[in-house]
Amino acid sequence: MNQLERNMTLGAYNKVAVIGLGYVGLPLAVAFAKHYQVVGYDIDKSRVQELNLFNDETLEIDTDELKDVILAPGGPEGANGLMFTDDLAQIAGCTIFIVTVPTPIDQFKQPNLEPLKSASKQIGTVLKKGDIVIYESTVYPGCTEEDCVPVLESHSGLVFNTDFFVGYSPERINPGDKSRKVEEIVKITSGSTSEVAALVDDLYAKVIVAGTYSAPNIKVAEAAKVIENAQRDINIAFVNEIAKICNKLEISTQEVLKAAGTKWNFQPYKPGLAGGHCIGVDPYYLALKAKEEGYYPGLILAARRLNESMAEHIAAEVVKKMIKKGSLVKGARLLMLGITFKENCTDSRNSKIVEVIAYLAEYGIEVTTYDPWANPEKVKDEFGLTILTKLPEEQFDAIVVGVAHEVFLEINYPSLMKENTIIYDVKGLLPFEVDGQL
Repeated sequence: MNQLERNMTLGAYNKVAVIGLGYVGLPLAVAFAKHYQVVGYDIDKSRVQELNLFNDETLEIDTDELKDVILAPGGPEGANGLMFTDDLAQIAGCTIFIVTVPTPIDQFKQPNLEPLKSASKQIGTVLKKGDIVIYESTVYPGCTEEDCVPVLESHSGLVFNTDFFVGYSPERINPGDKSRKVEEIVKITSGSTSEVAALVDDLYAKVIVAGTYSAPNIKVAEAAKVIENAQRDINIAFVNEIAKICNKLEISTQEVLKAAGTKWNFQPYKPGLAGGHCIGVDPYYLALKAKEEGYYPGLILAARRLNESMAEHIAAEVVKKMIKKGSLVKGARLLMLGITFKENCTDSRNSKIVEVIAYLAEYGIEVTTYDPWANPEKVKDEFGLTILTKLPEEQFDAIVVGVAHEVFLEINYPSLMKENTIIYDVKGLLPFEVDGQL
């Protein structure tokens, strides 16, 4: 009997470590804590302190839910529940390690695996015989076994698929979406052996009420995840191109899409800025792997180029509308509503609104940004921009609704406007006629 079989016989796979407590890791840790002993680990000490005070700045988990699952100090040994730590030693007793760290791209649009490799190094220092490491971070097909496993081996001194095992179960969390929590989204699972695949599937099946789908191998699971977002990117690129054509034809993109949507099989995508930590990133992971194999993914990269062009396009359209209405562009004051990458969400990572602001500044426009959802300190650190979380009481030459936060529907727009002020609504949020939108 090997260590895997021994652990399965003893029921040892009931203590789970979740590595990374962001938008993906925290909801997952909370979900698992209702059925298992869970240790949530993050290198960010302030994040751990915040969570131990029952506060989640991402707003994915509310205070009452944290209070329900966090284990009180001195509680019963072996009880299901959750504890948070930045001390690596605290996860040493776990037998399942789930990695939910970011997988960003660098300034050259190349995959940056450093967070993933760093997490693997840390796990490697506490890895034991029979342990299983499950990766949830979005990667290209082959990354788990080709890039992560060697790091685990070198830092643990253990042998893959003899002493320890891995699985891959891609995250599908939609930040800010309260109608589709992690438990309510079908989960793809996989493992490095058939026995591990079955164990990983059983592990998640206990938590995911929507059900699981066991992929035949890790590469299939990795590929399935990365094409989900590549497909959305391509579809968004299509409607963005339609928006550009409609602008040239001086017809409403929204009305065209509404009319086309009366056919049963027309896909209801809307034009916009495809940013964030998934759609604006994942296609580059797939493209890199394809090019390594000698295939140039023309459609995927063309879609990326078109979506990357939308920030400049929006800035140019705003300026055209201002000129048409008789406003002086240079020195004009513009109110940007929203900076997060999507509506009703605190996440500003890879926000394309930042690029719109930069292009507007090139025209000599002074931009004031208001977003009650965003964290001003994080926006300042990441982008060097100062934002307001309270609506300014002054008038502007232009207003751009960059993000479809529901709170923006409550604004008294006439109070912010001069005689020639234009309103440009990127996402078509406002229920009244505006000067321009995609």
